[in-house]
Amino acid sequence: MSVAQFQLKKLSFGYRPGQLVLDGLELTVMSGDAIAVTGGNGSGKTTLLHLLVGLLKPTSGVVEAFGEARVKERDFHEVRARAGLLFQDPDDQLFCSTVLEDVAFGPLNLGKSRAEAEALAVATLRDLGLSGFERKSTLGLSGGEKRLVSLAAVLAMEPEALLLDEPTNGLDDATRDRLTQLVRESPRSKLVVSHDRAFLEAVATRELRLEGGRLRDQSVAFPPTRSSQ
Repeated sequence: MSVAQFQLKKLSFGYRPGQLVLDGLELTVMSGDAIAVTGGNGSGKTTLLHLLVGLLKPTSGVVEAFGEARVKERDFHEVRARAGLLFQDPDDQLFCSTVLEDVAFGPLNLGKSRAEAEALAVATLRDLGLSGFERKSTLGLSGGEKRLVSLAAVLAMEPEALLLDEPTNGLDDATRDRLTQLVRESPRSKLVVSHDRAFLEAVATRELRLEGGRLRDQSVAFPPTRSSQ
């Protein structure tokens, strides 16, 4: 049965007093949803993702996640364990000395033993075509490799929802195709911010456009993803 994972009610946010980026925004994300969020530069797409996991606090309105209103910082600890956010800049996500440590970090924080966390990390890296990267330093990786390692760090936590911010940036065609297939076939709900139209059409079934601080449902939905056919 599909259930609401996120509900935003009359949500407003501004970085400066009197200048709202989001203004009375409404959003419901159900389990199994695959939603593309589009909009111009500076329209608030990244801001929206950060509000969902409590990295920013709304000026007004309500954030409900996994059935509960989330207000204080401690309220969002569970949300971040259940919803994996891929940052737009992978350097904001990678901070350990090796790839294996970065990917195992989340599972360790969720209570996995080191052996369990490292096994999850190795398996996730393999799924992304990154076997053999375990002992590499993230400092020496290309931009595309950093992007994939960041995604591995998210997926290794086995989240219920994926929040992806420009996930195809910096990827070559072969890597982009592999990422597209992985995201498309994932049963998790997905909220995807991207300017890559072809990628969105491959992984999402619905488009919401962020304009004037609010989300507008586009009249034409994307075709069903292959996993749902």
